[in-house]
Amino acid sequence: MISKKAKYAIKALKVLTEEYGKGPVLISYISAKENIPKKFLEAILLELRNHGILQSQKGKGGGYLLRVDPGRVNLAQVLRVIDGPIAPTPCVSFNFYVKCDDCTDEITCALKPIMERVRDANLGVYENTTLLSFQNPTSIETKEIPIGAKAAELTEAASNRMSA
Repeated sequence: MISKKAKYAIKALKVLTEEYGKGPVLISYISAKENIPKKFLEAILLELRNHGILQSQKGKGGGYLLRVDPGRVNLAQVLRVIDGPIAPTPCVSFNFYVKCDDCTDEITCALKPIMERVRDANLGVYENTTLLSFQNPTSIETKEIPIGAKAAELTEAASNRMSA
């Protein structure tokens, strides 16, 4: 489950994507439009700026704007900035790997392969969803994957999504 902070970050980025190319957007505008507490939003936008997703301009006519094209920013990037690891357990994280403290042997662990599949399924969606998806939400193709699907089926579903 993503945090409320991540959800607010995504909502704020949706507004900034809608306003992309039009100049800086005021925090108060984003806050009112998406019903995000202003102080909380300030901290979120500052964090996104510090990680190179946003830029800010001070003074009259100032505010926040996307630093890069919205087609180059995906949800995985945003979630990692705001929430950290995407993986459900630390032992399957690509960027934040840590051996699980209660695991005696990762090689024979029955849970690890399942958590790798969960990670891969989530990453397939997050990495293939850019901020541009907010401009036309009906264009986001989804395909239900049956419970118990094999890794090959998950890969096929992901490649079908990417080629569409």
